[in-house]
Amino acid sequence: MDCRVVVEAAVPVYDVATADEAVRIAISKTGDMLNPDLNYVEINMGERSCPHCGEELEPAFLAADESLVALELEMTVFNVERDEHAARIARKEIGQRLENIPLDIVEIEEIPDEDEPAEAEADDTEADDTATDEEILPEFEELIDE
Repeated sequence: MDCRVVVEAAVPVYDVATADEAVRIAISKTGDMLNPDLNYVEINMGERSCPHCGEELEPAFLAADESLVALELEMTVFNVERDEHAARIARKEIGQRLENIPLDIVEIEEIPDEDEPAEAEADDTEADDTATDEEILPEFEELIDE
């Protein structure tokens, strides 16, 4: 089974003036830490909301020219037994490169197996080829007889 795992990271950024600047720096900083070993990890802005009213907040919390930015890191984990196994692998792989950055599993989604439909289509195609061959051969024999 293959799974898509989304991990939330709290990335500290220093000496910034705006939330947008903090997000850009956090994405760049995270990309530098992950690359080249984990260049397949997608980095997106995280989503935050007020715990009391549910209002959407910016992904960066800014105070005294320092910021804590919520990022979502998404990766695909292949050949796992369970969702928990995929979460442990993703957390370990990402956590080894993002030292001192807290991580939390946000979402684990099983990826449908694409091999099964392809095999079924291949079987149908072979059956169609066989039927076509049977139809062509008698006509070919008629041409030879003429």
